[in-house]
Amino acid sequence: MKSVKRKLVSPKQKFSSLSMQSIIMIVFTVLSILIALVTGFLLYLKFSDTSKQMEVKATQETVRQTKEAMEDYLMRMRQISDTVYYSVVKENDFSFQVNNIHQGMNILYESNKDNLASVAIYNNYGSLVAAEPVALQKESPEITKQDWYQAALNQVENIHFSTPHVQNLFDNGTQRYDWVISLSRAVELNNGGQTQQGVLLVDMNYYYISHMMEQLNTSNSAKYYYLSDSQGNIIYHPKQIQLLKGLAQENNLQVTQYPKGSYDETFAGQKRNIIVDDVSYTGWKLVGVMPADTFAQDRFQIRLFIALYLVLITMVLLVLNRLISSRISRPIQRLNDSVMDYESGKKPEIYIGGSSEIIHLGQSIEDSYTQIDTLMKEIITEHNERRKSELDVLQSQINPHFLYNTLESITWMIEGEQNDKASFMVTQLAKLFRISLSKGQTIISIGDELQHARSYMNIQKQRYQDKVEVIFDMDPDIEKFATVKLILQPILENSLNYAVSDVEDDGFIKIEGRLADDKIIISISDNGMGMSETQVANLLNGQPKENSKGSGVGLVNVNKRLQLFFGEDYGLKIESQLDFGTTVTIFMPAILYTEENRQILEQGFHYGGQKMVGRATKEDVEDNLNEK
Repeated sequence: MKSVKRKLVSPKQKFSSLSMQSIIMIVFTVLSILIALVTGFLLYLKFSDTSKQMEVKATQETVRQTKEAMEDYLMRMRQISDTVYYSVVKENDFSFQVNNIHQGMNILYESNKDNLASVAIYNNYGSLVAAEPVALQKESPEITKQDWYQAALNQVENIHFSTPHVQNLFDNGTQRYDWVISLSRAVELNNGGQTQQGVLLVDMNYYYISHMMEQLNTSNSAKYYYLSDSQGNIIYHPKQIQLLKGLAQENNLQVTQYPKGSYDETFAGQKRNIIVDDVSYTGWKLVGVMPADTFAQDRFQIRLFIALYLVLITMVLLVLNRLISSRISRPIQRLNDSVMDYESGKKPEIYIGGSSEIIHLGQSIEDSYTQIDTLMKEIITEHNERRKSELDVLQSQINPHFLYNTLESITWMIEGEQNDKASFMVTQLAKLFRISLSKGQTIISIGDELQHARSYMNIQKQRYQDKVEVIFDMDPDIEKFATVKLILQPILENSLNYAVSDVEDDGFIKIEGRLADDKIIISISDNGMGMSETQVANLLNGQPKENSKGSGVGLVNVNKRLQLFFGEDYGLKIESQLDFGTTVTIFMPAILYTEENRQILEQGFHYGGQKMVGRATKEDVEDNLNEK
C-alpha cells in the first residue's frame, strides 16, 4: 500500500491561524474557567469551614440545652434531698417521732415518685432508720460497703451522685429491678437529744436521664453524645453495651481532663471534634462527639452547590467573554474584511473605526492603498503609451506597396476604358480604407474585419485576373465578437504570394471561422508550395525566411498584436507541408464586441487581466443574436 505523507501542523501554527475573535475568546475562556475554579475552591473551603463552625455551634447549643435540662432535673433531686434533710430529719427526733418522719418522707415521695425510686435514711452503723416507699430491706445488703455510703461519709460537706446501677436495697415484691442514680449526703440524726451521724439516700430513676440522652442520639448523622462522671466512668453512652463487651472504644478517660470547650482530636485513627460541658453539682461531663463523617453530608451539599455555581458562572462568563471578544475584535474584523474586499477588486471604503489604534491603522491602510492606486494609474498610463507606440510601429510595417499597385491597376483600367472594373476597384479600396482607419480604433468587430478581408481579396483577384479562388466559410455567429483590426490581410497577402505565384495551376485560398470552447478560431489555408519545419519554427520568431516574397514581418506583426491585446495564450499557429500548402490559424478569446469591452481592450487591459469585463459564452452569443 502506498504510504501517504501528511504535513504536520504545530499547535503554535494552528493557534496563529485562528481569528482575532477566536484567540481572544479562547484566552478569556481559559482565564474565566481558571478564575471560576479558584473562586469555587475558595468558596468550598469557606463554606466547609463555615458549615463546620455552624455544626459545632449547633452541637454546642444542643449540649448546653441538654446540660441545663439535666441540671434542672438534678436540682430538683437536690431540692428533694434538702427538703428531706432540713424539713424532716432535722425537725424530728428519731427516738419518738418516727411516724412524723415517715409521713414527711411519704409526702415528698408521692409528689415526686415519677422521678424517684426510693428515699432512705441510714445511721452511722449502716442500719436502715426510715425509707419510702415502705418496703422490706434485703438481707445482708452490706450498706457500709456501698460506694454511695462511703462517699457521703468521706466527704460530708458534699452531695454525691453515683453512676447508674441496679437498685438492690429493697424488696418491693414486684421482682422489678430499677436502674437508678443515687444521690447521697451525710446528715445529722437527732436521737433522744443526742446527735448521731447518718446518710440520706435519694435514688433517682435513671430513665429520665437515659431518655434525655437517647433523644439526643436519635439523629441519622455520625454525631453522638455521651455522659460520664468526674472519674471517667460512663453514665450513658449510645454504645454502652459494646463498650462493656470491649467491642467499641471511647476516649472518656482523657475527656475528664478537658475543661469546658471544643476540641479537635484523633482517636482510634479517626479525626473528630468533641464538645465538652460540665454538669453542675455533679462533676459529670456531657460530651458531644462529631466524627469527620458528620460533615460529609454538608460537604456533599456544598460540593453540589459549588458545582452548580461553577456551571452558572461559566455560562455567564462565556456569554460575557463572547460579547467582550466580539466588541474588541469586531473593528479589527471589519477592517480585515474591507482590506480583503479591496484586494479582491471590489474597492470598498477601508473601515475606519473602533479604538484609536485601529482608527490609525485603518487610515494608514487607506492612505497606502490611495498611493498604490495613484502609482498603478501612472504605471498603466506609461504602459499604454508604450504599447501605443509599439502598435504604431507594427501598424506602419504593413506593406505600403499594395496601395501603389492598386492605384496603378486602377489607372491602367481607366486608360484601357475598363470603367466598370475601375469603379469596382475604387469602391473596394474605399471600403478597405474605411475599415483600416476605423476612426482611429484598434479593436473592431470580426464582421468588419471580414469585410476588410473580402475587399482586399476582391482587389487582388482583379490584379491576378481571377487566377485565385477565394472561399469564405464563416460561422455568422462570430461576426459579433471583437478582434484586433487588420489581422487577416497580412496572412492573405502571404498566401497570395505562395498560392498564386509559386504554383502552375490556379491558386486556392479558404478562410474558415468558428466558435469552439469560448474561443474564436479562424484558419486561412492555401495550396501553395508550403514550408519546411525549420521555416515554420522560425517564422513567428522574426527570423528571415528563405526566398521571402511576401510581407516579411506580416505574420510576426499579427501574432504580436494579438498577444498584446489578448495575452500570451492567444495568437497564431502555423502548419505547413512542402508541396501541399500552408494553414495559418488564429486563436482569440470570444469577447462580444460592445463599446464597454472595446474601451477596456483599448485602454490596455488585455483579456488575461483582472479588470476585463469577461468573455461571452456560446449561450451569450446566441442570446445576443436573438436580441438583434
